[in-house]
Amino acid sequence: MAKGKINVTSENIFPVIKKFLYSDHEIFLRELVSNAVDATEKLKHLSTMGKIDGELGDTKIEVSIDKDARTLTIKDRGIGMTSEEVEKYITDIAFSGAEEFMEKYKEEMDGKDLIGHFGLGFYSAFMVAEQVEIFTKSHAKDSVATHWACDGSPEYTIEDTDQKQDRGTEIVLHIDKDSDEFLEEHRITELLNKYSKFVPVEIKFGTKEETITEGEGDDKTETKVTVDNIINNTAPAWTKQPSELTDENYNSFYKELYPMNFEDPLFHIHLNVDYPFNLTGILYFPKISKTMDLQKDKIQLYQNQVYITDNVENIVPDFLNMLKGVIDSPDIPLNVSRSYLQADAAVKRISGHITKKVADKLNSMFKEDREDFQQKWEDIKIIIEYGMLSEQKFYDKAKKFALFPTVKNEFFTIDELVEKTKANQTDKDGNTVILYSANKEAQHSYIERAEEKGYEVVLLDSPIVSHLIQKIEQENDKVKFVRVDADAIDKLIDKDEPIISKLSKEEEETLKPVVEGAISDSKYTVQMETLDSKDLPFIITVPEFMRRMKEQAQTGGGMMGMGQMPEMYNLVVNTNNELITEILNEKDEDRKGRLVRQGFDLAKLQQNLLHGADLTNFIRRSVDLIK
Repeated sequence: MAKGKINVTSENIFPVIKKFLYSDHEIFLRELVSNAVDATEKLKHLSTMGKIDGELGDTKIEVSIDKDARTLTIKDRGIGMTSEEVEKYITDIAFSGAEEFMEKYKEEMDGKDLIGHFGLGFYSAFMVAEQVEIFTKSHAKDSVATHWACDGSPEYTIEDTDQKQDRGTEIVLHIDKDSDEFLEEHRITELLNKYSKFVPVEIKFGTKEETITEGEGDDKTETKVTVDNIINNTAPAWTKQPSELTDENYNSFYKELYPMNFEDPLFHIHLNVDYPFNLTGILYFPKISKTMDLQKDKIQLYQNQVYITDNVENIVPDFLNMLKGVIDSPDIPLNVSRSYLQADAAVKRISGHITKKVADKLNSMFKEDREDFQQKWEDIKIIIEYGMLSEQKFYDKAKKFALFPTVKNEFFTIDELVEKTKANQTDKDGNTVILYSANKEAQHSYIERAEEKGYEVVLLDSPIVSHLIQKIEQENDKVKFVRVDADAIDKLIDKDEPIISKLSKEEEETLKPVVEGAISDSKYTVQMETLDSKDLPFIITVPEFMRRMKEQAQTGGGMMGMGQMPEMYNLVVNTNNELITEILNEKDEDRKGRLVRQGFDLAKLQQNLLHGADLTNFIRRSVDLIK
C-alpha cells in the first residue's frame, strides 16, 4: 500500500470545499453522477473510434445505498482508471481528465463535449462523507484494479486490489453523521430526478416489479418479474430534431418537465443552434395571468443534459422568464461549482438569439394563421408587451404582430389602427389620438359616448399599459394614446371646434364656488367646461398625464413618489346641461346643494368612486327625490 499527500496549495482543501466552493451540499450527487456519465461517454467515444475491441456490454450507472454500512455508492462501467491516472486526476486537482481527453481526441470527437471535470467535482463528495473510497479498473488490456481512500485530510492511501474485477469505477461515500438524509431512498430519488433526470446514460437506482402479460382470454397469463429501476430519460425531446417530434411529443415532454401542470402549453419554440455557439432547448408558452405575478424560474438550465439551475437570468431575456421549458448549452460559462453564471460575451449572444427566435416564431404564427393568433392573444400578450418595453430589437419585430383589440373584439396592429382611425381621430395639431379603455365595464358610459362620435376604442388592460403606450408614442411621431375617461368626449380629441356656452362668464364664476362648497372634497378640482348638451352635468375625469405617471410609479418607473401620491380628479361641470342651469337658478340654497351633491355622486358612481357612507347617503337622497 502506498501513501501520499494530495497536491493542493491549501493546507487542507476540504474545509474550503465545504464552506465556500459548494454552497449547496446536495449537488455532490450531481457531480459524481456526471463524472460517471463522463467516464461512460468516453468509453463509447473510444469504441466508436475503433480504439476498444469487443462489445461494451451493460453501461448503466448504478446508485445504491447500504444503510447498515452507512454508504452511498455510485458505480459506472465506463473508461476506468489506472493507478497512475488516479494519482494524476484525483490527487492533483489542477488536472482535469475531461479536458485532457478532449484535447487528445479533439479531431475524432468532431466537436462533441463531455459533462464533467473529474477534479474538483469529485471532491464535492467530502461535503457529506467522512471517508471516500474509489475502486477502479481501466478498460486497458491487462490493467490492474486500484483502491484509493481518503478520510478528508490531505493524506490518502492507494493500492492494487482484487476486490474489483470489472471495468469502470465505484465511488463509495461513507456518509458522515450530519448527513443522514443521504442514506434515505426518497432523498436520493429526489436528487437523481432533479439533477440527472435527462443525462445520456441510463441510471439504475434499485429494482421494481413489472407484470408481463401473454396470450388472450382463457390463455392469458401474467408473470411478475423484477427489473432495473431506470430513473432517467436518456434522450429527452430537446436533444432530437424538430422533424422527429409531433405536437403530442412536445406536450408529453412538457408534462414530464412539469408533472403538476395539467394544462397543455399554448405552443412551443424548439431551439437548435450549433454556430456561433451550441444551444438546444424547447421553450413553452403557458397561459399567463393578467397580473404581474410573472412566475419566474420555470425555465431549466442544463449543460450537456445535466441540470444546473432554474435561475436563467441573463441567459434568457427577462421578459421570457415567464415561459417554461429547457435551455441546454455547453457554452454558458459557470463558476467552478456550476452554481452561478459568469458574465461573458457568449451569454449576450445566446440571449440575443433566443429573443430573435421567439420573435420570428410569433411573427410566423401571426402570418400563417392570424385568427388562431388572435385567439391566443389574451394568454400571450403580457409577454409580448413586456418584451416590447424591455428589448428594442424585439420591439422592432413585434410591432408587426402585436395586437390591439377594440372593445368590440376586433384586432389591429398599431399600423392598422392608426390607418383606421386617423381620418376621424386626428386632433387640431395633426396627432392621431388612439382612445383606449382599461375596463370596458367600468368605463362603459365613456365608451358609449366615444362610439356615438364614431371613435374606435381599444381595450388595453394589462398592468404595464401606461409604460407600453408611452413607448409606442416615442416610436411613432404624431400618435397619442388617451384613456377614454381622461376628459369629456369633446376634449379627448381636441379638433378646435368651438361650442357656445349657455352660461356667461359671470354665471360660471358665480356657480363654481357653489359647486366647490357643496362637494367639499380637496381631491376634486372643479372645471367649468362648455360641452355637448347631451353630456352629463357632472363628469369625473382623470388627467392622462397624472394617471399615467402614477401607474408607472406603481409598476416600476415613472416619477419618484408618484405611487404614494393621493388620488386627484377633475370634476367637469357641463355648462350646457339643463340641470346646471337649473342649479344656477335655484333659489333654495339647501335644494341647490342637494342637486349638486346628487349630480356629483352620480359622477362618482360612474367612476366606481362611491363607497361607504357616501354611497348610503346617495341612496337615501335618491329615495327622497323619488318621493
